[in-house]
Amino acid sequence: MAGDLQGEAVEVLQRLIRFNTVNPPGDERPAIEYLADYLQKAGLAVELLAADEGRPNLVADLAGRDEGPTLCYLGHVDTVLADPEDWEHDPWSGDVIDGFLWGRGALDMKSQVAAEAVAAAQLARDGWAGRGHLKLVFVADEEAGGDLGAHWLTSTHPEKVRCDMLLNEGAGQVFTLDGRRAYGVCCGEKGVFRFTLTAHGVAGHASLPRMGDNALLKLGPVLSRLAGRGHSFALTETSREMLRRLGEDPDNPAQALAHLEASDPVLASLVLEPMLSVTLSPTMAQASLKVNVIPSRAQIKIDCRVPPGLGEEAARQQVEEVLQDAFEGLTLEFTEKVVGNESPVDTPLMRSISRWVERTEPGADVVPVLLPGFSDSRWFRDTFPDCVAYGFFPMSHTHLFESAPLIHSANERIDVRDLGLATEFYAHVARDLLS
Repeated sequence: MAGDLQGEAVEVLQRLIRFNTVNPPGDERPAIEYLADYLQKAGLAVELLAADEGRPNLVADLAGRDEGPTLCYLGHVDTVLADPEDWEHDPWSGDVIDGFLWGRGALDMKSQVAAEAVAAAQLARDGWAGRGHLKLVFVADEEAGGDLGAHWLTSTHPEKVRCDMLLNEGAGQVFTLDGRRAYGVCCGEKGVFRFTLTAHGVAGHASLPRMGDNALLKLGPVLSRLAGRGHSFALTETSREMLRRLGEDPDNPAQALAHLEASDPVLASLVLEPMLSVTLSPTMAQASLKVNVIPSRAQIKIDCRVPPGLGEEAARQQVEEVLQDAFEGLTLEFTEKVVGNESPVDTPLMRSISRWVERTEPGADVVPVLLPGFSDSRWFRDTFPDCVAYGFFPMSHTHLFESAPLIHSANERIDVRDLGLATEFYAHVARDLLS
């Protein structure tokens, strides 16, 4: 059975990768129609819903015989750009080479769409007769924010996609710490509070530097403070439980992070530390429009990510703590405000994931994590407050540090054994929770 699922998942993923769905423009309709036909032939009820007729979303349903909860498998079929000149193999080939399936979307996230679709199709063909509903929601436009995809669906057709439990992208690659293998389960996403810092001065001719008041120089101390900032912690339910399951004390996050850095500095600094705090990353700068004019105004744009549930006040407080006197005379304007959200850690869905991991790899740990970035799960948590939404696509043959650098990069590829493993997992969860 596992081998059959893997072979079918490989075929479906190859077909999906061969649809060029780079967003923009997206052009997801051919991929969505292929999935609709595939699932309908297996016995699922399917419906296409679109804000833009060229970019529809698919909602498929497999109904059980009795009343029960609704489990939703979510995925997006659009991708980011791929430049063939940067790749060793054609990014839209879907070729399998040395056990890896290559192509844009092989990790983010046509692989998960394929695994979810094949698992549901197999259940339907087997005559699954559980309780409740298994719902598949495959969407457009995630890479551009979801205004035509999950955001539009949850705000315009909430009755079509309402669910009690949801599985999406966000975690699942195996990582190791002190010799222990662990699988992360994404329980929430950080919020986004991007802002602009502006310094003011007096314009003048650049040949007479003391005749003006150079606003750009006033941002020098700001950048120095941002570069040299220390740790600042803001823990949530997910990050506290993450530290517990890693054997650390969540009431002493500084000591916990020091222990983790001593064990694995790369894992701690690049992956775990951003989950524990408000982060501030300067990304853009602007000053004079002419090289011979001293700027009267200079700006830097900062990408600020805030733990779930925290908002503008937490972001502003962090800025003031880091910059201290360098903040004097500057103006701060928020240009984007999105509060992050998270789901509870102790749930039937988490226990089902844990049972599967224990059965598949005895002794491996399951660790709740936060996604420093964004996924469509946040729209479902916002719209359906009681919905438990996790990100989990298990990968046991490819380490986190091997797969993560390939996402949105050249030479994206997936070990076909992990594709088969994930397909088996999605079949397990549906049977486990809806039986």
